[in-house]
Amino acid sequence: MNFATWSIRNPIPVVVLFALLTIAGVWSFVRLPIQDMPDIENPAVKVVLSQPGATPGQLEVEVARPVENAIAPLDRLAHMQTTITEGQVTIEAEFELSKSLSDALSEVKEAVDGVRSTLPDDLEEPSVTEVNVLEDPLQVYAVKSSEMDDEALSWFLDDVVARRITKLAGVGRFERIGGVNREITVEVDPESATAIGVTPMIVSRALESMQQQLSGGRGTLGESDQSVRVSALVPDARSLEHLAISLPGGGYAALGEIARVRDGARDRTQIALLDGRVAVGFRIFSAKGADVTQMAHRVDAELGDLVATTRGLQIVRLSNTVDQTLEQYDGSMDMLYEGGALAMLVVWLFLRDWRATVVAAVALPLSILPAFAGMEALGFSLNTLTLLALAVTIGILVDDVIVEVENIKRHAIAGKPIKQATADAVVEIAIVVLATTLCLVCAFLPTTIMPGVPGMLFKQFGWTAIVAVLCSLLVARLLTPMMAAWLLKPDTKGERADGWLMRIYLATADWCLAHRLVTVAAAALFLTGSVLLVPLIPTGLIPADDVGNTTIDVEMAPGTALEATTGKTEEIRRALAAVSGVEHVLAIVGSGQEPGSGGNTAELLVTLAAKEYRPRLAVVEDQIRDALANVPGARFSVGSGGLGQSAELMLASADANALRVSVRAIEREMRGLAALSNIRSSASLERGEIVIRPDTLRTAERGIATEMIGDSVRVATGGDFDHEVGRLNFENRQVFLRVRLADPVRGDPRALADLRIPGAKGLVPLTSIAAISVESGPTQIDRFDRERTITISADLGSASYGATMAEVMALPSVKALPSSVSFIEAGDSEIAGDLQRGFITAIAAGIVCVYAVLVVLFKDFFQPVTILSAIPFSLGGALALLLISGSELDVPSLIGMVTLIGVVTKNSILLVEYAIMGIQDGGLSVRDALIDACHKRARPIVMTTVAMIAGMAPIAAGLGSDASFRQPMALAVIGGLITSTALSLLIVPVVFSCVLSAKTRVAARILP
Repeated sequence: MNFATWSIRNPIPVVVLFALLTIAGVWSFVRLPIQDMPDIENPAVKVVLSQPGATPGQLEVEVARPVENAIAPLDRLAHMQTTITEGQVTIEAEFELSKSLSDALSEVKEAVDGVRSTLPDDLEEPSVTEVNVLEDPLQVYAVKSSEMDDEALSWFLDDVVARRITKLAGVGRFERIGGVNREITVEVDPESATAIGVTPMIVSRALESMQQQLSGGRGTLGESDQSVRVSALVPDARSLEHLAISLPGGGYAALGEIARVRDGARDRTQIALLDGRVAVGFRIFSAKGADVTQMAHRVDAELGDLVATTRGLQIVRLSNTVDQTLEQYDGSMDMLYEGGALAMLVVWLFLRDWRATVVAAVALPLSILPAFAGMEALGFSLNTLTLLALAVTIGILVDDVIVEVENIKRHAIAGKPIKQATADAVVEIAIVVLATTLCLVCAFLPTTIMPGVPGMLFKQFGWTAIVAVLCSLLVARLLTPMMAAWLLKPDTKGERADGWLMRIYLATADWCLAHRLVTVAAAALFLTGSVLLVPLIPTGLIPADDVGNTTIDVEMAPGTALEATTGKTEEIRRALAAVSGVEHVLAIVGSGQEPGSGGNTAELLVTLAAKEYRPRLAVVEDQIRDALANVPGARFSVGSGGLGQSAELMLASADANALRVSVRAIEREMRGLAALSNIRSSASLERGEIVIRPDTLRTAERGIATEMIGDSVRVATGGDFDHEVGRLNFENRQVFLRVRLADPVRGDPRALADLRIPGAKGLVPLTSIAAISVESGPTQIDRFDRERTITISADLGSASYGATMAEVMALPSVKALPSSVSFIEAGDSEIAGDLQRGFITAIAAGIVCVYAVLVVLFKDFFQPVTILSAIPFSLGGALALLLISGSELDVPSLIGMVTLIGVVTKNSILLVEYAIMGIQDGGLSVRDALIDACHKRARPIVMTTVAMIAGMAPIAAGLGSDASFRQPMALAVIGGLITSTALSLLIVPVVFSCVLSAKTRVAARILP
């Protein structure tokens, strides 16, 4: 059954069908979540193992290697990356995409649990969680209060703000920045404690054992049962001074006799400064699948209510990626409207018939709206890639309709009644419409199965485009014939004479057919020139967005105190005063509550003015780098860390010395490259550490175990582990009771040497049983697949990623690496490799799939080669326009080239199908059939091409919001369309003639 002619005879079912599809599409559109990028379920698992106070070297041997060895045999493990810092080991295990995340989580947890008994006893409970590839904070706020001090404001954020924000739909995580945690510190006087025979550790364990509430069973009072509870809790910090502490030799002493109790704050591990003033802030992360715009609206409303109901509270928003997401969304939707309007204008200019224009105009919304229903059914969102797919298909969606309407008009001009003209036209064009649609599907389909993280991202792009294209086929075969039959009017003017442009074109096509060798040679010369353009175009990954903020990462020498790093960030902030467009600077100094990182690092979030009041972000970042060039004593990295914004090399070796030597040589030579700045490596400088080495003979004589020495020193200098300390219960929280020596004593090396250690015969000085020395060790150890690694990185600024990496790889030190040192493809280089391989595979697979479809539809193995011959001609135009515009050969431009595979074959299909029909049905000679095909199909080919260029024009011009991601794609498509259309109109007939001649000769030789 022919659906097109059936729809002419039965219009009501068609109207009902598309009414339902439209309603479903509108319903889905309002329900689809708006996001920046698609959610990714990457089978990657993070294991965090904490042993406070342990050095990286110790953790590598005792913790990291046993756990790595347990995880390594797991099924389909791809890579394992380990970072070891003071007190913490972080292992990220990445599995192949065929493994489910739930299986990966359970298997890794079982592997860690299997070796838990062999790990140190004081290791905290391991944490096993999934890795979120694209997890960045959506919003960053700073909070001020005239009524609360730093500790009260910090608790207000933890207790009130966090509770109210995390209950909102769409919020995944709340994270406080800066501030302090309340803690009751018991500062032991060493002389008083020694006089009565106790140490800080004895006091700490005594408090922990006494400050408890315990179940006492059940009792009976009268006729009722009562629970029994043992409570030994003091009501407040002041009461602790009167608490009796049991002495080892008998008797007791009041805690206030040997220690000072201070109700204050825990030692700072992080400090936040907003424009130079101490502040407290917080970050908000979204949950998977959440609509970030609705989430942001809820957060703003909740914070507004908090400010209105809390006296003296001020909340300042410093960063909001939701604004950028919403701007991209609005810009993409505007491009859809503008592109569609321009495409319709092209139809009207060619046909000069408002009725035909209305028929074509209906196709666009009725193709896109059902696509929204398909997106919701597939679990997609309205994000950068799905909206890009719809932008790509703007011109494509009306192609089939334009071809059908133009063919109907041509038949009507011949004098046929409109219904007969419609029926004849849609039957004649059926194979063309089906072939062009399936070719587009074949072009987009490989992007849905690309490998790695890029494949997970572009899956939504490919399927969105495929659904939209299939919806356009449905419109073209059902709705367009029905509307044309009932809306169009007969053309009484008859056939019109060819214009001067058509006459010139037909004469040129005829000349090309008469001079096939010259034409083929010219085509070969064009293709050669196209290939020669490739090295002239810089390569990249993802174009940098012009967002309203940037980040400066600061690293100082290992062991640098928090106060010194804070002073350096203030120096940096003052240097930024000369940079145009900087509004606020939020400095986050230190590592927060994470063990293992010190106070020698800082992150500065630089908030910029609106786009109309500042240069582009890339210019601002270059100005920041220039300003920081005069700030000594720290390593800097400028930029948000997006793909392609930095050059990275990861080197691995089992020989630690050879690895360090190679890294130093490469770093030295990289400093000579003008394109690179802020060159740094993960090979951390060594920091000093105090090492206590017990004398085993003396400790054995005094009955002192090594564990006792470690516990005594740890408690005295920094306090016990959190799970070992006592707690003071308040109405709405618990506060730690941390026992240690007083601050002045902790900073005295002689006090450490004189520290008393409990032994079998009483307390003994530490120096009498151990040697104390100052040594050094690494602050961080990185490992990849169970080998030590060092990563060298540098800021690229506005330099090309591909060209700069080529310069780096050509350095003598890189080429002369020893055999024991190897490169590891990780980070940006791994993603770049995945993208390159993925797009090459997608283009090759797309061409093969298109060929297979054409063979099936045309029942011929030779003529599909003619149709595919138009694809190479698109390369020159795409590359030329990218070169002229100064764009890079990056991910968006490669998307445009994948799109061209399906688009440019459309022109060839129109020509080849009509030529075959003229030869087989019309009895024309090959040359006459080709000239007739050029005559009849030139106008629809030019119309569809111009319509698609018009649809892409607003994107290529960069109109509206930041179009840095979409613009290269549009430029590649427009350039490819121009050259492929112009050349295919002339060269495809020649290729058709050559292929047909070759087919005839082959058949003559094979067949008898």
